[in-house]
Amino acid sequence: MIGWLQGERIDSWVQGGRQGLVIACGGVGYEVQFTSGHRTRLEAERQCTAWIHQVQREDGCMLYGFLEKRERDLFRTLISVNGVGPQMALALLESCGATALVDAIVEGDLRQLTQAQGVGKRTAERLAVELRDRLGSWRAPADDGLSLVDRSDLKALPLQGDPLQELQQTLEALGYEDLEIRRAMRAVATAAEPPAAGDHDAWLRESLRWLSRATA
Repeated sequence: MIGWLQGERIDSWVQGGRQGLVIACGGVGYEVQFTSGHRTRLEAERQCTAWIHQVQREDGCMLYGFLEKRERDLFRTLISVNGVGPQMALALLESCGATALVDAIVEGDLRQLTQAQGVGKRTAERLAVELRDRLGSWRAPADDGLSLVDRSDLKALPLQGDPLQELQQTLEALGYEDLEIRRAMRAVATAAEPPAAGDHDAWLRESLRWLSRATA
């Protein structure tokens, strides 16, 4: 079974609702399906690395790629649920991102889960019921290492300078505390498709969406 690939990106492909890359490793080109967000990020690089889930079927072999091992492990957990196939699992990761998806399942946020393409209310309920306990330990603890004194975590955000300050001030004016705001911005920055660094409105919208779930 193929579990990891490192090689040269030699082509991109789109077929229907599926998309991915061809990665050359040792003289062999592996066709790997990714979410659109991951494909876009990898297209900016010539050399790429991906964690792989391989599905062997009678009509061929499919490879699904992920930037982090945790995402691949979450994908495998999702497809263990009856009625959730690889395409639906990718749609869930595409829609939410790994961190927000785990939160949505553990908290039973059916509205968030059903935003993914092909996921109906019944499937969302099944995910929440079957995976709530299994994914509970995946969530970041409340004490996530952020400090009111040491605010160096802000330096790792793609949003800097005046846009960062403006976003913080806006959220503070809405009544959110410093730690809440920084957790939200970190979650948005590590989502599958984070907003562009200069798109203040998108950062505000996604931060408020994360905060509304965290405080619900």
